Amino acid sequence: MTKREKFRKLLNHNKHFFLMEAHDGLSSKIVEETGFSAIWASGLSITASLGVRDNNEISYTQLLDVLEYMNDATSLPILVDGDTGYGNFNNASVLLRKLEERGIAAVCIEDKKFPKTNSFLEDSMDALADPLEFAGKIRAMKAAQSSPDFTVVARLESFNVGAGLDDAIKRARIYVEAGADALLVHSKRSDSKDIDDFLSSFDMDVPIFLVPTKYYTVPVNHLTKDIRVRGIIWANQSVRACVSAMQSICKQIFNEGSIANAEESIASVSEIFRLQRHDEYVEMEKKYLPPGTPSSAIILAAGSPGKFGIEKPKALISINGQSLLEHQITALTSVGIANKTIVRGYKKEHISMQGYSYVDNDKWQTTDAMYSLSLASKGIVEPYLVLYSDVFFKRYLLHNLILFSNQTDADIILVCVKENYIFSGSLVVDNSPDYLGNNDTALITGVSDSSYGDTEKTVYFSGLMMVKNHEGINNLLECKDIDTLSSRMLFSRALEYGMKIAAIIASTDAIVDINTVQDLMKVR
Repeated sequence: MTKREKFRKLLNHNKHFFLMEAHDGLSSKIVEETGFSAIWASGLSITASLGVRDNNEISYTQLLDVLEYMNDATSLPILVDGDTGYGNFNNASVLLRKLEERGIAAVCIEDKKFPKTNSFLEDSMDALADPLEFAGKIRAMKAAQSSPDFTVVARLESFNVGAGLDDAIKRARIYVEAGADALLVHSKRSDSKDIDDFLSSFDMDVPIFLVPTKYYTVPVNHLTKDIRVRGIIWANQSVRACVSAMQSICKQIFNEGSIANAEESIASVSEIFRLQRHDEYVEMEKKYLPPGTPSSAIILAAGSPGKFGIEKPKALISINGQSLLEHQITALTSVGIANKTIVRGYKKEHISMQGYSYVDNDKWQTTDAMYSLSLASKGIVEPYLVLYSDVFFKRYLLHNLILFSNQTDADIILVCVKENYIFSGSLVVDNSPDYLGNNDTALITGVSDSSYGDTEKTVYFSGLMMVKNHEGINNLLECKDIDTLSSRMLFSRALEYGMKIAAIIASTDAIVDINTVQDLMKVR
């Protein structure tokens, strides 16, 4: 069933339904998930979200751009606030055709002159269009539509400008006879007298929409006693809620100079990703990306905050509005890594984001990173990425690491730097600085626990690697001294067992191990 057919079914049913305002793709998705039957694409809300007045200050093409995102984000039918049709009969018919092309279900146009002013601000009877001229717009629109299910709603503004009941009834008859599929009766009174008078006096059997923005205290069951009232439109509450929430959170962050207390009251970054249907993208990547892209990653986040002296894991230190951990998760998601396992230890209760697997290293005070890796890697039966949680890096490094892993037969691929700035890092010696014809890659031939004489052949592990030979490395992690096994020792043993280790040489501008305030300042 198309969205137009869905809307027609709602319109022709003998029961009322609710339309909730939306003004962009995200709000449309939220409206659908909440359970509403249809969406009202509010002119006031769309213009407000764009920062302009609701006075025809945007063109219909700008409106169409917004509607395209809204329609793509939801399976619900959308009734568009089409203002006055953006001009005369010709403009209105062009608008209808463009809406049809984008899969929109219905449009509502109001009987005021172009350009219009928002109904709650207008009180001049001169603002009303000639009813016969407006009827011509309706006929032109109905003649232009290609789908029999597209709905044209005529909006009556008589009550808002003081023209009265008789004018509203006269116009309603003319518009229905011109082909309008439904009427929208608008009123800015705080009670329902205008609506009650119209329903009791107007005798044509046509679906009617109401917008109780001002008369919100009137019970819905009173408004829907007349079976012709099919649609109740909540016309601007979403955008008003957004404004209130943004004003409040911006003021709080500004006054406190921190986002620490704000995080609990706002949506998580993961929730934004979910609303953006990122899982769908990940599934598509599995179908269309070249083979070799791993689906799993392990983030080692068990250690203490070290020199920072904070009462939470170092992985939760904020950088530019996101924690280190969130930066890493975002980077992994961007390259299609669906399965993310986080190893927790120090203050583990602070790391509790939804949608990820957790392994707890309760011996975090006496073990090294490789012990954490051994806990998390046991169930993985494919190549996987490993990230130290206190490493901040540019995302292209992950992309390059995956591409390089498809070119080499190495068992482990490391991201290394040439400067010895890594806290407790491993010293890796390189005897082949031009590996695979690329001077940004290297073949690792030895490991040293002290400074190596030839600096041209020395690189340092940065805390980011791909385990390609997962079986071989997992076997090495099942050693008796796993509690004290360091990454340097693991690499040394891998070489002793005949495994091949390759490295991508990165700039220290692209990857930083966070151990001091100076490190934080660098990445910020």
